[in-house]
Amino acid sequence: MDLTPYRTFMGELADKSGEFIRPFFGAPGLVVETKADTTPVTAADRGAEELLRSLIAKKFPAHGVIGEEFGEDRPGAEWVWVLDPIDGTKSFIAGVPLWGTLIALLHGGQPVLGAIHLPASGQLMLGDGTTTTLNGRPVRMRPCARMEDATLLTSDPLNPAIHQDGPAFAALARRARLVRTWGDCYGYFLLASGRADLMCDPVLSPWDLAALVPVVRGAGGVITDWQGGVPWPASSALAAAPALHAEAVTALNPVGGNCGKQG
Repeated sequence: MDLTPYRTFMGELADKSGEFIRPFFGAPGLVVETKADTTPVTAADRGAEELLRSLIAKKFPAHGVIGEEFGEDRPGAEWVWVLDPIDGTKSFIAGVPLWGTLIALLHGGQPVLGAIHLPASGQLMLGDGTTTTLNGRPVRMRPCARMEDATLLTSDPLNPAIHQDGPAFAALARRARLVRTWGDCYGYFLLASGRADLMCDPVLSPWDLAALVPVVRGAGGVITDWQGGVPWPASSALAAAPALHAEAVTALNPVGGNCGKQG
């Protein structure tokens, strides 16, 4: 299956949505609304997704779309685009540049292409499950075989206790060399470009997750859900260097552990 036309188009989607979003970032008077699920949203989120949907409909009218802001359109189609116009909206509204746009393409229900676009820094990461590139240059995860040498990332340090086994996550974090909340899509960007080793997200939505699967795999990493199951469809993610992944799954899911709500 030749994905080249879709890869090229994905780059165009990233460029055009980034051009739309950038003027909103750091703009005085940016209006922030709260959605029914208590998460924030801005005109940048909604406008960027509308733009992406219109470009997809014009180029590939038979394709489906799943997006964070405007729901599903033909989700059972052979080809489906999954969109998160601003992943890390809380960072975006706080003026922190660790946010990005996630674009994924499903074929037959599985992610085959993914993009992490960081408009604030002009970086585009594309993955197809076999290779991952950063601004056209191949990137790989760095080798890390010991948890004690690892950089461990998570998006929100409070979420493991809410959605999974909080004490187990805390114990794993204490073993890592460095723990930071360089989260959302930026954490997976660091992982795939060889600057971190373990990314733990105890709860995710489909638009948060789809693009990450081909990106992490293409960079030589392993990605599953929190329990070590399939990464898609799923509602959590554990991505790691190959030598660390199985150990992390075991550590996060101890037999008889004090688990919270499953993500």
